[in-house]
Amino acid sequence: MNSKENFLRSLIRDVPDFPRKGIIFKDITPLLASKEGFRVAIEEMTGFWAGRGISKVVSVESRGFIFGAGIAFLLNAGFVPARKPGKLPFERKSITYDLEYGTDTIEVHADAFSKNDRVLVVDDLLATGGTACAAAILAEQSGAVIEGAQFLIELEFLKGREKLLKKIPVVKSIIVF
Repeated sequence: MNSKENFLRSLIRDVPDFPRKGIIFKDITPLLASKEGFRVAIEEMTGFWAGRGISKVVSVESRGFIFGAGIAFLLNAGFVPARKPGKLPFERKSITYDLEYGTDTIEVHADAFSKNDRVLVVDDLLATGGTACAAAILAEQSGAVIEGAQFLIELEFLKGREKLLKKIPVVKSIIVF
């Protein structure tokens, strides 16, 4: 573990029994409130992808937006928000995907991606991989190429990386629990 990872890890608070009993929630709000922590997180999440030709970053609401927009800015790439149904005003494409406890749906604007786009999927947390995989599928439906996925935190015991590597060639996480 390097010093930057240790620093970021120190800014993540465990909240037991949230959102339900038995879950230990990884609360990133102290990291976001730290100007140094937030800067280091964005820089660390961007580093590997610099110079790799990423043209679009897609992130799923809501915490993914926080990191995805900053990473897109540093990569000089466009930002595509993947939203819950009914939040986007223009023609949309949607996908429903499985979660460990049910299903969920995300949408992007139908014209968000093109065949020439090289896409990075960004989110704050990699758990089971379903959300990131769904975002990648939406981009691929327009002919875009998925270059990889970047997360701040990975919950290794949920094996989301294994699922994603079947669909996404490179999966990176800064902190693994």
